[in-house]
Amino acid sequence: MSAVRAAARLSVAPMMEWTTPHCRFFHRLLTRHALLYTEMVTAPAVVHGDRKRLLGYSPEEHPVALQLGGSDPVLLAEAVRIACGFGYDEINLNVGCPSDRVQNGSFGACLMREPELVARCVEAMAVASNAQGGPEITVKCRIGVDDQVPAVALRDFIATVSGAGVSRFAVHARMAWLQGLSPKENRTIPPLDYDLVRQVRAENPSLHISLNGGIDTIDAVVAHLDDGFDGVMIGRAAYHDPVRMLGQVDQRVFGAPARNINARDIIEAMVEYAARSDAPVKAIGRHMLGMFGGQHGAKIWRRTLSETMHLPEAGPHTLINAYEAMNRRAVVHA
Repeated sequence: MSAVRAAARLSVAPMMEWTTPHCRFFHRLLTRHALLYTEMVTAPAVVHGDRKRLLGYSPEEHPVALQLGGSDPVLLAEAVRIACGFGYDEINLNVGCPSDRVQNGSFGACLMREPELVARCVEAMAVASNAQGGPEITVKCRIGVDDQVPAVALRDFIATVSGAGVSRFAVHARMAWLQGLSPKENRTIPPLDYDLVRQVRAENPSLHISLNGGIDTIDAVVAHLDDGFDGVMIGRAAYHDPVRMLGQVDQRVFGAPARNINARDIIEAMVEYAARSDAPVKAIGRHMLGMFGGQHGAKIWRRTLSETMHLPEAGPHTLINAYEAMNRRAVVHA
């Protein structure tokens, strides 16, 4: 099994405006083994835009996958050719996002209706990657959209796209209702159908299928893996409560020795990262607000950081100041 396939046993989903390089660097301090994904980047942006800004990342983030959006095989192939120069461990095609912007660009979840087009896209992407000695091409999808019958749509999609050479899928176990629901509502309102994805996994033993959607505890991750899934992809739970969701991953999911996740060490590592980054500390600190979720003093940490990281004088020291404020309050109330 390749290293990236092993890492895909637990991955953190691509999330627009959330899984930025700053977020991924932070998450990597919590787990050495999980696969991290970028935000979705559109193929036209890669081809015509600021490539270093769009595709750059810290080497510490490995294993890290790039997610591309698009529906033009030529543009996607060119984007893959460019991305190969950045050394990503995987390149993923988005067939799951239901946002209006994505729909207007005729890609994302609406491509569930066009598996033959997706097949052409991934074939072109694979040719481009192979020519550069690049990474595997994978797909993230839904179980269907709008009036599709999920049991039919997902099976047809998997059969067609795997026939084009894709052997790894991450499946969000919800329909996407492109008419009538917002992207936020599409993350929670359509019911989850883990059983369907489990059946499709059993019917395709040669494929690597990760389950995504509504998984918010490590116990649930382990249960799904024990139930036969090759991997589990977690999303907002990893972002909003990162230490609880990612701090046990290496031990419980990957069988690595237990680590003592020391909060002070993590914050100091983020201070060093912020000091060498060109980004304002607010762009880094916002990803750390949930670091102490459920712990004594968490509200002090969130409030102090929220109130100070936007100030003109804010800098890397702001992270340490918020941590010390939390600890001072904890001592006073002990």
